[in-house]
Amino acid sequence: MELSGTGIKLRQLQVFREVIRTGSERLASKLLGVTQPAISQNIRQLEEAVGFALFVREKGKMRPTDQAWELVRSVESAFTGLDRIRGEIEGIKSSDRRSLSIAAPGPFCLRLLPEVVKALRRERVFHRVRVRSANYQEIAEMVHDGRSDIAISRLPIDVRRFDYVPVAKAVNVCLFGKDHRFSKLDIVRVEDLVDEALVDIDPQFSAHQMNVNALRFMGNEPDIAVEYDAHGHDAGFVSAGIGVSITNSVIATEYRHFGLQTRLFEPGASYHYVVLWQRGRALNPSMQRAVQLISDCMQAEGRD
Repeated sequence: MELSGTGIKLRQLQVFREVIRTGSERLASKLLGVTQPAISQNIRQLEEAVGFALFVREKGKMRPTDQAWELVRSVESAFTGLDRIRGEIEGIKSSDRRSLSIAAPGPFCLRLLPEVVKALRRERVFHRVRVRSANYQEIAEMVHDGRSDIAISRLPIDVRRFDYVPVAKAVNVCLFGKDHRFSKLDIVRVEDLVDEALVDIDPQFSAHQMNVNALRFMGNEPDIAVEYDAHGHDAGFVSAGIGVSITNSVIATEYRHFGLQTRLFEPGASYHYVVLWQRGRALNPSMQRAVQLISDCMQAEGRD
């Protein structure tokens, strides 16, 4: 099978993938059940087709080039999709229950998704659940290109590409340890953060800009003790007493086992969480049940 207009054959990519995985043509040949010369030939043909070297050959060893590492990421993703298709076909042939793929921000793997998966298995809705964690932009792409069936995300989303149902509303909260002085307050305001060590999200996020700019407007330079780049990374640092964090009430619910406290934070913002899927895709009854369980679990935990 040849990729249209490229001169690249699927077999060449498979050989390339296994050489990267095993680190040698000899081991790849054993794994694929072909001769080593055949492996070498496929690699040479692939290099000719892509127009750049994939390996540097030194003293009988093959060291992948930088271009090879870039290429293998796409190849691995493509073969993962093919492996999934193969599994789905076998499941259909054997009348086995199909799997479900859910994309969501990492924090939902702490409480919400374990509850949902437990219920799905108890009800025998799905045989297996794949969970893919990523940021909101990556989550949307996973659903759009079919790598995930459904996803937990938040508005805004591109309604030209996705259908969705609302499942929870969140507001900003301040996250802190149980003995912190903020426990005596009903609401934490930006002026209360003066002289507080902050566990703060990366500057690319609007929440960072809002909090930091408000402090600077008051003439105070924020004391950022830890800067993290993905939702869910703050709880451990706050639990260790390093600082306080500003998150939202839905995410904070996932942190309950850390024994942390929260208070409303002002100025705040509202966030609307949804379950989304490809626009126009008709969800089968099993997927509809999964969506309903996500909604039910979020509401039961007070995330709405």
